[in-house]
Amino acid sequence: QVQPVESGGGLVQPGGSLILACELSGSIFSINGVGWYRQAPGKQRELVATITNRGVTNYADSVKGRFTIARDNAKNTTYLQMNSLQPEDTAVYYCNADLIAWTATGPLLDDFWGQGTQVTVSS
Repeated sequence: QVQPVESGGGLVQPGGSLILACELSGSIFSINGVGWYRQAPGKQRELVATITNRGVTNYADSVKGRFTIARDNAKNTTYLQMNSLQPEDTAVYYCNADLIAWTATGPLLDDFWGQGTQVTVSS
């Protein structure tokens, strides 16, 4: 069973920084891409940033220039560096991994979600 595990959330003041980490564990054959999403109270989940297995990145307009996504392939970990945080960045941040997992019945292409980590930006 593949399980993305997020860490690094917390409370930070406006203008501050946080680094989120998403570690993938389980029987993984290959990873196509990893993304960070967020969901604020009363709002739909939205894409924040993605990175492909070739290192191609994509960002939501609202975070461009402030957030950076990066992968450490050796550790199966994807990071989200968040700078200049604002109250509107407050949300639960989720990691999503698009990958091929090994299962008892063979390889399975699917996407897997983590449990989320809370980021609160407030003075």
